[in-house]
Parts: sequence; structure tokens; C-alpha cells
Amino acid sequence: MKIVVAGMGYVGLSLATLLSQENEVIAVDIDQKRVDLVNQRVSPIEDKKITEYFETKDLNLKAMLDYSEALQGCYR
Repeated sequence: MKIVVAGMGYVGLSLATLLSQENEVIAVDIDQKRVDLVNQRVSPIEDKKITEYFETKDLNLKAMLDYSEALQGCYR
């Protein structure tokens, strides 16, 4: 299943990280720096578990700026 998460604050990034263990997840944000960090598997927020998951789990997580591109192929 493809899931799009809007925003990569504490709630959005936590959900995206957990869901990406079993699903294709696209996290969308307006901040290019956050997008780049997530795609490099570096947490843009201070969270011990997110950092641990980024370092140890095989996540199907991609971050981007473009909502239209992220929503392609999603059930609406």
C-alpha cells in the first residue's frame, strides 16, 4: 500500500517512519532541508526512536516537496 504523509514534524515523521516498515510511504513537507535529511536517513528532529529506526530498519520511506507527485498512484 502507498501512503502519503503530509508534514514531517514530530507526529508526521513518527507515523511515516513506523508505517514505512510495511508500506511504501511518501512524506511531503515544505522544507527542502527536512526532505534532504530524511532521504539521507538523518532525522531532522530530536527523537531517539526515529534515529534508531533510520539507522537499523529497512524503511520504504521517501521524502519530497511536491504533493502532486506524491499522490500519483494513491487511492483517493
